[in-house]
Amino acid sequence: MITIHEIWVYLSGSPLLALILTLGAYQLGVLAYERAARNPLANPVLITVTLIAVTITLIGMPYAEYFEGAQFVHFLLGTATVALAVPIYNGLGALRGRVVPLFVALVCGGAVSIASAVGIAALLGADGTILGALWAKSVTAPIAMGVAERIGISPTLTAVFAVSTGILGAMLARFVLDAVGSKAWWQRGFALGVASHGIGTSRAFSVSEEAGTYAGLAMGLHGIAGAVLIPLAFRMAS
Repeated sequence: MITIHEIWVYLSGSPLLALILTLGAYQLGVLAYERAARNPLANPVLITVTLIAVTITLIGMPYAEYFEGAQFVHFLLGTATVALAVPIYNGLGALRGRVVPLFVALVCGGAVSIASAVGIAALLGADGTILGALWAKSVTAPIAMGVAERIGISPTLTAVFAVSTGILGAMLARFVLDAVGSKAWWQRGFALGVASHGIGTSRAFSVSEEAGTYAGLAMGLHGIAGAVLIPLAFRMAS
């Protein structure tokens, strides 16, 4: 009979361990989110990241080794980028009569996202590498990493900032939107999609189909606009 020890010895020397760890941690994150009645503070992505970070630290697994096993998930980022066409297509019909306010919200939201992050970091004395990553983090992670490569900034650091932005937005957006009196699902969803990308869109779909549709639309449009405009604006500001 195969023992748990023998299974561990096999897995510990295999890249498969990292993939199992990633999928298992996410499943635990989703379970905790459901048990917490989908409270935004119990964000499954945050729980997953925390569990993985703690686990690979405890077992002494270098990040490079972890990434070797989990790179299949990273590969799917490309698929996720192409799949942005789906929410854009599904949401086009919802634009009728709302094109102007949504366009203004998209432009202002994207501009404020960059200006606030870069401005605060610059005042705190951050170096050029961090400032560049903060420029690119304003769109969803797969696109942000591509933008970072175009402007000569670390894609890894950019991805960290982009995911952190998404997690914080998904956790705090409900409280912010309640505080400013935003009640319509289409408004809340679009704001969440602009501010917190894919993670925010997932959160929006978990509470309202309408909010999720507008969040997906915002995320896709913001990604397209950001991929074109952020490198241009970065070079003009440099």
